[in-house]
Amino acid sequence: MILILHPDVTTESEPFLHLTGYLERLPGIQFRVHQVVGAQQTVTEVYLIGNTAALQAEDIRVLPGVERVVRVSREYRILGRHQGDTRPTFFEYNGVRFGQDNLHVFAGLCAVDTPEHVELMMRAVADQGLSCTRMGAYKPRTNPYSFQGHGKACLPYVFELAGKYGIRVVAMEITHESQVEEIRHALEETGHPTGVMLQIGTRNAQNFELLKSVGRQQEFPVLLKRGFGITLEESLNAAEYLASEGNRRVVFGLRGMKTNLGDPHRNLVDFAHVPVVKRLTRMPVCADPSHSVGSRDRAPDGVLDVFHVTAQAVIAGANMILVDFHPKPAAALVDGPQALLLSELPLFLEDVRIAREAYERRAALAASSPRAA
Repeated sequence: MILILHPDVTTESEPFLHLTGYLERLPGIQFRVHQVVGAQQTVTEVYLIGNTAALQAEDIRVLPGVERVVRVSREYRILGRHQGDTRPTFFEYNGVRFGQDNLHVFAGLCAVDTPEHVELMMRAVADQGLSCTRMGAYKPRTNPYSFQGHGKACLPYVFELAGKYGIRVVAMEITHESQVEEIRHALEETGHPTGVMLQIGTRNAQNFELLKSVGRQQEFPVLLKRGFGITLEESLNAAEYLASEGNRRVVFGLRGMKTNLGDPHRNLVDFAHVPVVKRLTRMPVCADPSHSVGSRDRAPDGVLDVFHVTAQAVIAGANMILVDFHPKPAAALVDGPQALLLSELPLFLEDVRIAREAYERRAALAASSPRAA
Protein backbone atom coordinates (compact mmCIF):
# COMPACT_ATOMS: atom_id res chain seq x y z
CA MET A 1 0.00 0.00 0.00
CA ILE A 2 1.26 3.48 -0.90
CA LEU A 3 0.17 6.65 0.85
CA ILE A 4 0.54 9.78 -1.28
CA LEU A 5 0.63 12.84 0.95
CA HIS A 6 -0.58 16.35 0.19
CA PRO A 7 2.13 18.45 -1.53
CA ASP A 8 2.36 20.83 1.43
CA VAL A 9 3.11 18.02 3.91
CA THR A 10 6.81 17.93 4.77
CA THR A 11 8.66 15.35 6.85
CA GLU A 12 8.97 17.94 9.65
CA SER A 13 5.30 18.93 9.67
CA GLU A 14 2.84 18.02 12.41
CA PRO A 15 0.55 15.97 10.09
CA PHE A 16 3.53 13.85 8.98
CA LEU A 17 4.69 13.22 12.54
CA HIS A 18 1.15 12.33 13.58
CA LEU A 19 0.81 9.96 10.61
CA THR A 20 4.11 8.16 11.18
CA GLY A 21 3.35 7.85 14.87
CA TYR A 22 0.11 6.10 13.98
CA LEU A 23 1.84 3.81 11.47
CA GLU A 24 4.50 2.81 14.00
CA ARG A 25 1.75 1.41 16.24
CA LEU A 26 0.26 -0.83 13.54
CA PRO A 27 1.13 -4.50 14.21
CA GLY A 28 3.07 -6.28 11.46
CA ILE A 29 3.50 -3.11 9.40
CA GLN A 30 6.72 -1.34 8.46
CA PHE A 31 7.02 1.75 6.29
CA ARG A 32 9.50 3.61 4.13
CA VAL A 33 9.34 7.25 3.15
CA HIS A 34 10.25 8.37 -0.38
CA GLN A 35 10.20 11.87 -1.79
CA VAL A 36 9.71 12.83 -5.42
CA VAL A 37 11.44 16.16 -6.01
CA GLY A 38 9.98 18.12 -8.91
CA ALA A 39 10.69 21.53 -10.36
CA GLN A 40 7.90 23.22 -8.38
CA GLN A 41 7.03 20.90 -5.52
CA THR A 42 8.11 17.83 -3.59
CA VAL A 43 5.68 14.95 -3.18
CA THR A 44 6.11 12.65 -0.19
CA GLU A 45 5.07 9.02 -0.48
CA VAL A 46 4.91 6.45 2.31
CA TYR A 47 5.24 2.77 1.41
CA LEU A 48 3.63 0.31 3.81
CA ILE A 49 5.22 -3.15 3.97
CA GLY A 50 3.74 -6.20 5.66
CA ASN A 51 0.18 -7.43 6.12
CA THR A 52 -1.45 -4.47 4.39
CA ALA A 53 -4.38 -6.59 3.18
CA ALA A 54 -5.83 -6.27 6.68
CA LEU A 55 -5.84 -2.47 6.43
CA GLN A 56 -8.93 -0.67 5.17
CA ALA A 57 -8.06 1.99 2.61
CA GLU A 58 -10.88 4.18 3.92
CA ASP A 59 -9.37 4.19 7.43
CA ILE A 60 -5.95 5.17 6.09
CA ARG A 61 -7.27 7.81 3.71
CA VAL A 62 -8.68 9.95 6.55
CA LEU A 63 -5.35 10.14 8.39
CA PRO A 64 -3.65 13.56 8.62
CA GLY A 65 -1.75 14.59 5.50
CA VAL A 66 -2.93 11.70 3.31
CA GLU A 67 -4.19 12.74 -0.13
CA ARG A 68 -4.57 9.32 -1.74
CA VAL A 69 -4.15 5.63 -0.99
CA VAL A 70 -2.92 3.27 -3.72
CA ARG A 71 -3.14 -0.50 -3.39
CA VAL A 72 0.06 -2.15 -4.62
CA SER A 73 -0.74 -4.55 -7.44
CA ARG A 74 2.80 -5.56 -8.45
CA GLU A 75 6.07 -6.54 -6.79
CA TYR A 76 7.86 -3.44 -8.09
CA ARG A 77 5.95 -1.22 -5.72
CA ILE A 78 8.02 1.95 -6.03
CA LEU A 79 8.54 2.12 -9.80
CA GLY A 80 5.34 0.33 -10.74
CA ARG A 81 2.07 1.76 -11.92
CA HIS A 82 -0.68 0.49 -9.68
CA GLN A 83 -4.45 0.58 -10.04
CA GLY A 84 -5.61 4.16 -10.48
CA ASP A 85 -2.02 5.39 -10.48
CA THR A 86 -1.58 8.41 -12.77
CA ARG A 87 1.32 10.09 -10.98
CA PRO A 88 3.93 12.13 -12.88
CA THR A 89 6.42 10.02 -14.81
CA PHE A 90 9.54 12.11 -15.18
CA PHE A 91 12.66 13.30 -13.42
CA GLU A 92 15.15 16.06 -14.12
CA TYR A 93 18.92 15.82 -14.10
CA ASN A 94 21.46 18.51 -14.93
CA GLY A 95 18.83 20.53 -16.76
CA VAL A 96 17.56 17.61 -18.86
CA ARG A 97 14.06 16.21 -18.38
CA PHE A 98 13.56 12.45 -18.67
CA GLY A 99 9.97 11.27 -18.83
CA GLN A 100 7.53 8.95 -20.53
CA ASP A 101 6.34 11.82 -22.74
CA ASN A 102 9.56 12.98 -24.43
CA LEU A 103 12.55 11.60 -26.34
CA HIS A 104 16.34 11.97 -26.15
CA VAL A 105 18.98 10.51 -28.46
CA PHE A 106 22.26 9.39 -26.86
CA ALA A 107 24.56 9.00 -29.87
CA GLY A 108 28.20 8.26 -29.10
CA LEU A 109 31.06 5.84 -28.71
CA CYS A 110 30.34 2.36 -27.38
CA ALA A 111 33.91 2.45 -26.03
CA VAL A 112 36.22 5.44 -25.64
CA ASP A 113 39.42 4.85 -27.60
CA THR A 114 41.25 8.15 -28.26
CA PRO A 115 40.74 11.78 -27.21
CA GLU A 116 40.60 12.70 -30.91
CA HIS A 117 37.68 10.38 -31.58
CA VAL A 118 35.89 11.57 -28.45
CA GLU A 119 36.18 15.19 -29.58
CA LEU A 120 34.99 14.42 -33.10
CA MET A 121 31.99 12.62 -31.64
CA MET A 122 31.18 15.39 -29.17
CA ARG A 123 31.42 18.04 -31.87
CA ALA A 124 29.12 16.09 -34.20
CA VAL A 125 26.55 15.62 -31.43
CA ALA A 126 26.66 19.30 -30.50
CA ASP A 127 26.38 20.40 -34.14
CA GLN A 128 23.10 18.50 -34.34
CA GLY A 129 21.72 20.24 -31.26
CA LEU A 130 21.87 17.21 -28.98
CA SER A 131 22.68 17.57 -25.29
CA CYS A 132 23.38 13.91 -24.47
CA THR A 133 25.85 11.25 -25.57
CA ARG A 134 27.15 7.80 -24.66
CA MET A 135 30.80 7.15 -23.80
CA GLY A 136 32.01 3.75 -22.59
CA ALA A 137 34.95 3.88 -20.16
CA TYR A 138 34.38 0.49 -18.50
CA LYS A 139 33.52 -2.40 -20.81
CA PRO A 140 32.51 -5.85 -19.55
CA ARG A 141 33.47 -8.38 -22.22
CA THR A 142 32.72 -12.04 -22.76
CA ASN A 143 36.36 -12.74 -23.67
CA PRO A 144 38.81 -11.91 -20.85
CA TYR A 145 41.44 -10.93 -23.43
CA SER A 146 39.24 -8.36 -25.20
CA PHE A 147 39.60 -4.63 -24.62
CA GLN A 148 38.01 -3.79 -21.26
CA GLY A 149 37.93 -0.01 -21.64
CA HIS A 150 40.37 2.71 -20.55
CA GLY A 151 38.60 3.09 -17.21
CA LYS A 152 39.28 6.08 -14.99
CA ALA A 153 42.25 7.18 -17.15
CA CYS A 154 39.93 8.55 -19.85
CA LEU A 155 37.35 10.18 -17.57
CA PRO A 156 39.00 13.63 -17.26
CA TYR A 157 39.24 14.29 -20.99
CA VAL A 158 35.80 12.81 -21.68
CA PHE A 159 34.20 15.13 -19.13
CA GLU A 160 36.21 18.17 -20.19
CA LEU A 161 35.27 17.66 -23.85
CA ALA A 162 31.62 17.17 -22.89
CA GLY A 163 31.73 20.52 -21.12
CA LYS A 164 33.49 22.15 -24.07
CA TYR A 165 30.68 21.15 -26.43
CA GLY A 166 27.77 21.71 -24.05
CA ILE A 167 26.92 18.05 -23.50
CA ARG A 168 24.85 17.87 -20.32
CA VAL A 169 24.52 14.10 -19.77
CA VAL A 170 26.97 11.30 -20.60
CA ALA A 171 25.66 7.72 -20.36
CA MET A 172 28.47 5.54 -19.03
CA GLU A 173 28.39 1.87 -18.07
CA ILE A 174 29.86 0.75 -14.76
CA THR A 175 30.73 -2.79 -13.72
CA HIS A 176 31.70 -2.29 -10.07
CA GLU A 177 30.60 0.06 -7.29
CA SER A 178 34.14 1.49 -6.97
CA GLN A 179 33.74 3.04 -10.43
CA VAL A 180 31.01 5.35 -9.11
CA GLU A 181 33.58 6.98 -6.86
CA GLU A 182 36.06 7.20 -9.77
CA ILE A 183 33.43 9.03 -11.84
CA ARG A 184 32.55 11.32 -8.93
CA HIS A 185 36.22 12.13 -8.35
CA ALA A 186 36.86 12.88 -12.04
CA LEU A 187 33.86 15.19 -12.18
CA GLU A 188 35.10 17.08 -9.13
CA GLU A 189 38.62 17.38 -10.56
CA THR A 190 37.33 18.79 -13.84
CA GLY A 191 34.87 21.20 -12.21
CA HIS A 192 31.65 19.29 -12.98
CA PRO A 193 31.50 20.27 -16.68
CA THR A 194 28.80 17.70 -17.41
CA GLY A 195 26.55 15.10 -15.80
CA VAL A 196 26.68 11.30 -15.86
CA MET A 197 23.93 8.72 -16.18
CA LEU A 198 25.26 5.45 -14.77
CA GLN A 199 24.52 2.50 -17.01
CA ILE A 200 24.15 -1.03 -15.67
CA GLY A 201 24.56 -3.45 -18.55
CA THR A 202 22.67 -6.59 -19.36
CA ARG A 203 25.31 -8.85 -17.78
CA ASN A 204 24.81 -7.12 -14.42
CA ALA A 205 21.02 -6.92 -14.50
CA GLN A 206 20.88 -9.42 -11.63
CA ASN A 207 24.04 -8.39 -9.83
CA PHE A 208 21.95 -7.49 -6.80
CA GLU A 209 24.78 -6.15 -4.65
CA LEU A 210 25.80 -3.76 -7.44
CA LEU A 211 22.16 -2.73 -7.90
CA LYS A 212 21.77 -2.02 -4.19
CA SER A 213 25.03 -0.07 -4.05
CA VAL A 214 24.13 2.09 -7.06
CA GLY A 215 20.63 2.55 -5.66
CA ARG A 216 22.00 3.93 -2.39
CA GLN A 217 23.66 6.85 -4.19
CA GLN A 218 21.25 9.47 -5.46
CA GLU A 219 23.72 11.79 -7.19
CA PHE A 220 23.50 10.05 -10.57
CA PRO A 221 20.45 8.68 -12.41
CA VAL A 222 20.66 5.12 -13.71
CA LEU A 223 20.01 3.41 -17.03
CA LEU A 224 19.34 -0.26 -16.35
CA LYS A 225 19.43 -2.55 -19.36
CA ARG A 226 17.17 -5.57 -19.45
CA GLY A 227 18.95 -8.85 -18.76
CA PHE A 228 19.44 -10.60 -22.09
CA GLY A 229 18.45 -14.06 -20.80
CA ILE A 230 15.77 -13.33 -18.21
CA THR A 231 12.10 -12.39 -18.32
CA LEU A 232 10.80 -8.85 -18.44
CA GLU A 233 9.30 -9.33 -14.97
CA GLU A 234 12.70 -10.31 -13.56
CA SER A 235 14.33 -7.29 -15.16
CA LEU A 236 11.69 -4.91 -13.80
CA ASN A 237 12.28 -6.32 -10.34
CA ALA A 238 15.99 -5.64 -10.86
CA ALA A 239 15.09 -1.99 -11.43
CA GLU A 240 13.10 -2.08 -8.20
CA TYR A 241 16.30 -2.95 -6.34
CA LEU A 242 17.63 0.48 -7.33
CA ALA A 243 14.48 2.28 -6.22
CA SER A 244 14.13 0.33 -2.99
CA GLU A 245 17.52 1.68 -1.91
CA GLY A 246 16.49 5.26 -2.62
CA ASN A 247 17.34 6.07 -6.25
CA ARG A 248 14.12 6.44 -8.22
CA ARG A 249 15.68 8.21 -11.20
CA VAL A 250 15.79 5.07 -13.32
CA VAL A 251 15.47 4.59 -17.09
CA PHE A 252 14.72 1.06 -18.27
CA GLY A 253 16.66 -0.10 -21.34
CA LEU A 254 15.62 -2.64 -23.96
CA ARG A 255 18.56 -4.05 -25.91
CA GLY A 256 17.34 -7.28 -27.46
CA MET A 257 17.17 -10.82 -26.14
CA LYS A 258 19.98 -13.35 -26.51
CA THR A 259 18.54 -16.10 -28.69
CA ASN A 260 19.29 -17.50 -32.12
CA LEU A 261 15.66 -16.81 -32.98
CA GLY A 262 16.89 -13.29 -33.76
CA ASP A 263 19.47 -14.38 -36.34
CA PRO A 264 20.97 -12.81 -38.37
CA HIS A 265 20.61 -9.92 -35.94
CA ARG A 266 22.84 -10.02 -32.90
CA ASN A 267 19.79 -10.27 -30.60
CA LEU A 268 16.05 -10.69 -30.98
CA VAL A 269 14.65 -7.16 -30.98
CA ASP A 270 12.31 -6.68 -27.99
CA PHE A 271 11.03 -3.17 -28.70
CA ALA A 272 7.40 -4.31 -28.67
CA HIS A 273 7.86 -4.13 -24.89
CA VAL A 274 8.26 -0.32 -24.97
CA PRO A 275 4.54 0.35 -24.29
CA VAL A 276 4.40 -2.62 -21.91
CA VAL A 277 7.10 -1.17 -19.64
CA LYS A 278 5.40 2.24 -19.74
CA ARG A 279 2.10 0.66 -18.79
CA LEU A 280 3.52 -1.41 -15.94
CA THR A 281 5.94 1.18 -14.51
CA ARG A 282 6.62 4.90 -14.30
CA MET A 283 10.09 4.57 -15.85
CA PRO A 284 11.09 6.22 -19.14
CA VAL A 285 12.05 3.55 -21.66
CA CYS A 286 15.31 3.43 -23.63
CA ALA A 287 15.95 1.36 -26.74
CA ASP A 288 19.41 0.26 -27.88
CA PRO A 289 19.16 -0.56 -31.60
CA SER A 290 22.93 -0.99 -32.06
CA HIS A 291 23.27 -3.95 -29.71
CA SER A 292 20.02 -5.44 -30.93
CA VAL A 293 21.07 -5.48 -34.59
CA GLY A 294 24.86 -5.70 -34.28
CA SER A 295 25.63 -4.88 -37.90
CA ARG A 296 25.39 -2.29 -40.68
CA ASP A 297 23.22 -4.46 -42.89
CA ARG A 298 20.84 -2.66 -45.22
CA ALA A 299 17.38 -3.68 -46.40
CA PRO A 300 16.42 -3.70 -50.14
CA ASP A 301 14.66 -0.37 -49.59
CA GLY A 302 18.08 1.17 -48.84
CA VAL A 303 17.40 1.71 -45.13
CA LEU A 304 19.88 0.34 -42.60
CA ASP A 305 18.49 -2.27 -40.21
CA VAL A 306 19.59 -0.06 -37.30
CA PHE A 307 17.37 2.71 -38.67
CA HIS A 308 14.44 0.32 -39.07
CA VAL A 309 14.54 -1.04 -35.52
CA THR A 310 15.11 2.46 -34.11
CA ALA A 311 11.93 3.57 -35.86
CA GLN A 312 10.09 0.58 -34.36
CA ALA A 313 11.07 1.73 -30.86
CA VAL A 314 10.31 5.41 -31.47
CA ILE A 315 6.95 4.78 -33.10
CA ALA A 316 6.06 2.63 -30.09
CA GLY A 317 6.80 5.55 -27.74
CA ALA A 318 10.45 5.08 -26.64
CA ASN A 319 11.84 7.95 -24.58
CA MET A 320 15.56 7.45 -25.15
CA ILE A 321 17.69 5.98 -27.93
CA LEU A 322 21.18 4.70 -27.14
CA VAL A 323 23.02 4.31 -30.44
CA ASP A 324 26.63 3.66 -31.49
CA PHE A 325 28.48 6.07 -33.77
CA HIS A 326 32.20 6.27 -34.47
CA PRO A 327 34.41 8.57 -36.58
CA LYS A 328 36.27 5.50 -37.93
CA PRO A 329 34.31 2.29 -37.23
CA ALA A 330 37.08 0.12 -38.68
CA ALA A 331 39.41 1.44 -35.97
CA ALA A 332 36.91 1.06 -33.10
CA LEU A 333 38.12 -1.11 -30.23
CA VAL A 334 34.61 -2.38 -29.44
CA ASP A 335 31.63 -3.16 -31.71
CA GLY A 336 32.97 -1.33 -34.76
CA PRO A 337 30.88 -3.38 -37.25
CA GLN A 338 27.63 -2.02 -35.82
CA ALA A 339 28.68 1.64 -35.43
CA LEU A 340 27.12 4.28 -37.66
CA LEU A 341 29.23 6.94 -39.39
CA LEU A 342 29.30 10.54 -38.22
CA SER A 343 28.11 11.55 -41.69
CA GLU A 344 24.98 9.44 -41.08
CA LEU A 345 24.03 11.25 -37.87
CA PRO A 346 21.87 13.99 -39.53
CA LEU A 347 20.01 11.33 -41.56
CA PHE A 348 19.52 9.19 -38.45
CA LEU A 349 18.08 12.09 -36.47
CA GLU A 350 15.73 13.05 -39.30
CA ASP A 351 14.52 9.46 -39.47
CA VAL A 352 13.93 9.55 -35.70
CA ARG A 353 12.01 12.81 -36.09
CA ILE A 354 9.73 11.24 -38.72
CA ALA A 355 9.04 8.25 -36.48
CA ARG A 356 8.41 10.45 -33.43
CA GLU A 357 5.97 12.58 -35.39
CA ALA A 358 4.13 9.41 -36.41
CA TYR A 359 3.99 8.27 -32.77
CA GLU A 360 2.60 11.63 -31.63
CA ARG A 361 -0.08 11.52 -34.33
CA ARG A 362 -1.01 7.97 -33.32
CA ALA A 363 -1.19 8.98 -29.66
CA ALA A 364 -3.36 12.00 -30.50
CA LEU A 365 -5.67 9.78 -32.57
CA ALA A 366 -6.02 7.33 -29.68
CA ALA A 367 -6.72 10.17 -27.23
CA SER A 368 -9.51 11.51 -29.43
CA SER A 369 -11.18 8.14 -29.90
CA PRO A 370 -13.83 6.79 -27.51
CA ARG A 371 -12.46 4.07 -25.26
CA ALA A 372 -14.20 0.78 -24.66
CA ALA A 373 -15.45 0.33 -21.11
